Amino acid sequence: MIDKSAIATAWTRGLAVTAALLLAGCATTDTSLLGSGAGVTASDPTRLTQSGFLSNYGRLKPVSWADGIQCWRAPNLDVKQYDKVLIARMKVSLKPGQQQEIDPTDLKTLTDYFHGAMAKALAPQMKVVDKPGRGVLGLRIALTNLVPTQVSRSVTGTLVPYAFVAEAGSGVATGRPAGSTPYLGETAMEMQFVDGASGTVLAECRDTEIGRKYAADLDAGAAGAAQTWASGYVNSFQSWAYAKNAFDKWATLTAERLAALRAAAPAP
Repeated sequence: MIDKSAIATAWTRGLAVTAALLLAGCATTDTSLLGSGAGVTASDPTRLTQSGFLSNYGRLKPVSWADGIQCWRAPNLDVKQYDKVLIARMKVSLKPGQQQEIDPTDLKTLTDYFHGAMAKALAPQMKVVDKPGRGVLGLRIALTNLVPTQVSRSVTGTLVPYAFVAEAGSGVATGRPAGSTPYLGETAMEMQFVDGASGTVLAECRDTEIGRKYAADLDAGAAGAAQTWASGYVNSFQSWAYAKNAFDKWATLTAERLAALRAAAPAP
C-alpha cells in the first residue's frame, strides 16, 4: 500500500527541486535531477489521428501492452527473421492553424531527436542500417498534429497564487488526461513496419500523447512520484519538451514490443 503522507512529502521535495532548477536558470538545460520523466505524457485515445499515412485504420485495435495505443500486425509476422532496421525519414504534419507559430528548424530538431531515440532503443537487438533489403525491418513514422506548449500561459498560471489547484483538475474537466491543461503540448504519431525487401506492410500503430504539468506516477512510490511531478512541471516551461518525452516513450515501447515478439514461440 502506498504511503500517501510519504508521497505528499516527496511532492514537496519535488517542488523544491523544481524551484531550485527554475531559480538557477537551468530548467531548460539540466533535468538530470528529475528522473526519466516517463509519466509526464499520457495517451489520449480521443485524439488519435487519421492522416492517410497508414494503410488501414479500421483494423487498428487497442493493445494490452500499452494504454491508449492502437495497433495491428500481420498474423504471420515473424520478427526473428529481421536482424536489421531501417528508420525512414519521418513525415511531419501540423495541427490546423499551427503553421504560422512553428519554426521549421524546430521540426528538424524534433525529427532528428526522435530518430536518435529510436535508433538508440533498437540498437541492442537490431543493427540500424540506411538501405532496405533482405532481413531489414523498415520503420516508417509520421508525426501528426504537432502542437507546442504555450509557455507564456504556463508562466502566467504559475504566477497566480493557487492557480495550480484549478489547473491540476482542468484536464479531466476539459476532456484531456488528468494533470494536463489546455495550453500543453500535443504530439501524435502514426507508425508502419514493412518488409525491407518486398515493402509488404507487417504492422501499424498510432497514438497521441498529451503533456501533463501535474503528473505523479503513484506506482513508482514516493520518490518516483516526486520525480515525475517535477519533470512534468519543469517541462511545461519548454515548447517541445513534452514531444521529446513522447518520442522517448514510443522508442522504448517499440523496442520492448519487438523484443517480446522476438522472444515469443512461433505460431503453430
